[in-house]
Amino acid sequence: MVDSTAFDVSARIGSLVLPFPTVGLSGCYGSGAEFAPYVDLSRLGAVVLKSVTRRPRMGNPTPRIVHTPAGMLNAIGLQNPGIEWYLQHDVAKFAQTPCATIGSVAGFSVDDYAYVCERLAARSEIAAIELNISCPNVAHEGETFACDPDLTARVVRAARATTEKPLIAKLSPNVSDIATIARAAVDAGADALAVVNTVRGMAIDIHQRKPRLGNVTGGLSGAAIRPIALLAVYEVARAVSVPIIGQGGIETASDALEFLLAGASAVGIGTANFADPRAPITILDGILAYMAQQNVRTLRDIVGAANTGFANSNQIEGDEG
Repeated sequence: MVDSTAFDVSARIGSLVLPFPTVGLSGCYGSGAEFAPYVDLSRLGAVVLKSVTRRPRMGNPTPRIVHTPAGMLNAIGLQNPGIEWYLQHDVAKFAQTPCATIGSVAGFSVDDYAYVCERLAARSEIAAIELNISCPNVAHEGETFACDPDLTARVVRAARATTEKPLIAKLSPNVSDIATIARAAVDAGADALAVVNTVRGMAIDIHQRKPRLGNVTGGLSGAAIRPIALLAVYEVARAVSVPIIGQGGIETASDALEFLLAGASAVGIGTANFADPRAPITILDGILAYMAQQNVRTLRDIVGAANTGFANSNQIEGDEG
């Protein structure tokens, strides 16, 4: 194993400095403490907690998870106990995690986001706030916040007014122009962007002739979405100058390095944790080995290295035939 002290692999997310660029993603790493028997959490940059809403949510009907080739569909439905219970029973234990703890806020109105963000950010155990804006806005006929630049800006602006802690807007890949959404989030006060959330999808049981998910549709994650997520990071990095947490199908150090070279300052590991809780540590070790091989001492020297000197092509792609 490469001596990590010989390299600077820190990542800055607003005013928060992570000692390592690897992040355990929301819904995939618990509070971090659950993984302590298996993983040296002091070698993890941060853990993003499961999204919490203003009121308790039971979540979607079952089945909620379906395995797919090279990925997984999930439709959990933001099941959580609500912010008040969460603050009383859950937050204190996050102080036991020896890495940064990032809270995740979800909502169904701008006021929801502002309220939960203010309540959560007030806790010292929470180092930063992720805004999970891939939720339907009930005031706008269910339109997803992350799919509209104005709605994105309104949520970020409202959250920004409640806290000075770093705000991370988590963007959706289910848009035609993610760069525009990214600019809207940054202009409204986001300190960083998480790129990307899951890709909408579904699966059908051919024997029962019905959708395999109780909610019909769900979010696809895992290796299947990696090229989509990588392109999104590349495009967002060309559009804004804030740090990016690149995420979507990262399973190996080589995957992570692609995202870093595309412009991500840190990388999020999600679905891979279900198969291997040590995935973030293994990925970190691989990044360090690459840096030693390439004689790179500071991670920032490779961030965006593959994202210079190229025009953002609008040509038709994949049009063979």
